[in-house]
Amino acid sequence: MLNAFIDRCCRAINLLIALALAVMVVMVFGNVVLRYAFNSGIAISEEVSRWLFVWITFLGAIVAVRERGHLGTDFLLARLPPLGQRICLGLSYGLMLWCTWLLFSGALAQARINWDVDAPVTGASMAIFYASGVVFAVASGVLLAMDGWRIVTGQMPDSELLHITESEELASVGSTLPHAAPAPATARK
Repeated sequence: MLNAFIDRCCRAINLLIALALAVMVVMVFGNVVLRYAFNSGIAISEEVSRWLFVWITFLGAIVAVRERGHLGTDFLLARLPPLGQRICLGLSYGLMLWCTWLLFSGALAQARINWDVDAPVTGASMAIFYASGVVFAVASGVLLAMDGWRIVTGQMPDSELLHITESEELASVGSTLPHAAPAPATARK
C-alpha cells in the first residue's frame, strides 16, 4: 500500500516536471520572440525559468532515487558474496542518508536566511529557490531510509542487491563483450 502511494507521488512529480518544463519553454521562447521581433520582453522569464530549472532537477532526482536510476558501478559489488553485497550496500545507504542530511540542513538554513530576501524581478521570497533542496532531502531521505531498512532487516532479496544503473554506453558495450574482458579503448570514449 505504501509502495503504491509512493508510485502515485512519483507519477505526480513527473507530471509536475513536465508542466514546469512546458512553462519554461513557453517563457523562454516567448521572451526570445518578443526581444527580437518587438524589442521588448517578459521581465520575469529568466528568473522564473532559473527557479523552475532548479526545481525540475531536484524533483527529477527524487524520482531517480525511487527508481534507483542514479549512475553507479557494480565492479566490486558484483564480485562479493550476498552478505558482502548487503554490508556494502547498507554502508552506501548510510553514507547517502548522511549526505542527504547535510543537504537538508544546508538548504533549510539557506531557506531561513533568505526568507525575507526578495528576488530582484519577481519580488518573491528567495526561500522558494532553496526550498527545492529541502523537498528533495526530505523525500529522498524517506526513500533511502525505507530501502536501507529493507537491507538491514534482510527483507531485500539477494536479487535486488545489485540495482546499479550503468550508463547506456557501458551497458551496450558490456552486453557485447565477455564479462571478464575490459571494453576496448575505442568503446570507452
